[in-house]
Amino acid sequence: MSLRKTVVAAVIERDGGILICQRRRADSHPLKWEFPGGKVEPGESFQAALQRELEEELAIQARIGPEMARAEHRYAGRPPIQLIFYRVREFHGEPVSRAFEQIRWEAPARLAG
Repeated sequence: MSLRKTVVAAVIERDGGILICQRRRADSHPLKWEFPGGKVEPGESFQAALQRELEEELAIQARIGPEMARAEHRYAGRPPIQLIFYRVREFHGEPVSRAFEQIRWEAPARLAG
């Protein structure tokens, strides 16, 4: 059994912008900006996990699009994390911050680097 955790994240696009989310002050990695998503639970597909996370965090029902990228990251003293990013262009509802300090739509060019 692998100790590696899998985390899924959504690159949500609308009207030329991408939704980014700022972690709460009390969270691990406080006030860092990230794409919404979270851990995949045992027995859950990657897409189902991302749909669940987007409902919990942003109150939207999303159609999960194609996988965009995968990366592996390791925090000091912890097992590696596999990160899987999916494109989301279709969703119902207006995103609201249920789990973040703030959320905002940002131009893709401002996210590079």
